[in-house]
Amino acid sequence: MKARLGIAPIAWWNDDLAELSDDVSLEECLRQASVAGFTGMETGRRFPMDVAVLSPILARYGISVCGGWFSGLLLDGDIEAEKDRIRAQMDFFIAAKAPCIVYGETARSVQGDRSKPLAVKPKLSEDEIKTYARKMTAFGEWCAEQGMPLSYHHHMAAAIETEAELDLFMKHSGAGIPLLFDAGHMAFAGGDVLRVIDNHHARISHVHTKDVRMDVINGLDRSRESFLDAVVKGAFTVPGDGSLDFETIVKRLASHGYEGWFVVEAEQDPKVSPPLEMAKIGHKELLRVMAAAGYEVVA
Repeated sequence: MKARLGIAPIAWWNDDLAELSDDVSLEECLRQASVAGFTGMETGRRFPMDVAVLSPILARYGISVCGGWFSGLLLDGDIEAEKDRIRAQMDFFIAAKAPCIVYGETARSVQGDRSKPLAVKPKLSEDEIKTYARKMTAFGEWCAEQGMPLSYHHHMAAAIETEAELDLFMKHSGAGIPLLFDAGHMAFAGGDVLRVIDNHHARISHVHTKDVRMDVINGLDRSRESFLDAVVKGAFTVPGDGSLDFETIVKRLASHGYEGWFVVEAEQDPKVSPPLEMAKIGHKELLRVMAAAGYEVVA
């Protein structure tokens, strides 16, 4: 089985919290990721969304686009409107030969609002999830038909956060909307990360290897503190520096035949957790667990 290792630029600059951003250029970010050993990077706000401009920069550092976030609004929105909103990013990702667009539902989400505590996250009934899941399936099918599949990101402080919510979403959606599995977000939400893999492995198309510091998470007052407060406090980190057993997680994915990208996505304060140092820790740990799980890591 083959695996590819990527990283997200959120370790260098945070798109939601300017205070958690290092003053580094895109080229320096790519250089550090390459030095750490990664061959893929998800897009971020300092990426030029023009393949003619970006491709030679990526080539200089041996990096390819391995995904990137799209702030979806389909929960409250219209499929045709979302097609218009995603079109430019889709065309760019197709030209960049990216594996997928990471779909994150931001309608009603409180993930980007530091004034909203975790406890006020949106909560949907099963009927609401069913309606939403069917819309997501239709939208995902259209995106795939255009040549760029989505991968659905369950996310803290969003409508589909918990294991139970994800189970309902998967029950009522179809194969047209693949799943991004993020162990860190699921652990933060109190879910059983191995059970989620066992239950939904057939739909997993992309993996974020986000680690967590459970002592930070367990110390949160969710009635008062927000998702961004948790980030500032250091809830997330890279594999090898947190509480999750990534050897067991990766072995479970391997047992179900997952092949593809494993992307480190660990938003931290770059002044407290230097991105290059953390990237090296994450890459070293991923190489160890990939070998233990029988993966061949390829460029």
